[in-house]
Amino acid sequence: MHARSIGPYSLVTQQPLGGKAQFGGQRFGEMEVWALEAYGSAHTLQEMLTVKSDDVEGRNRIYEAIVKGENFLEPGTPESFHVLVKELQSLALDVELIQKDGKP
Repeated sequence: MHARSIGPYSLVTQQPLGGKAQFGGQRFGEMEVWALEAYGSAHTLQEMLTVKSDDVEGRNRIYEAIVKGENFLEPGTPESFHVLVKELQSLALDVELIQKDGKP
């Protein structure tokens, strides 16, 4: 049996390393995502794909919220999205992110 509470993260994607030998986490694949979508558990899915995966800022905010005894509901941006943006920019594609309030 193998479990992970804390451990190393990939330097590029900031996702937990995989495998027991590297003290990594359990893989959460595409079919598991589909199963949670079909079941209707949006909050669990959001937590698994952001805070428990590669949302670096979200990890820090949720840690502070737990220490202070507050609720944490604001989603963050996964680091894998930032990696995708950088890859698109390396192909000379102009990628501009616009926030809800219309600001770049």
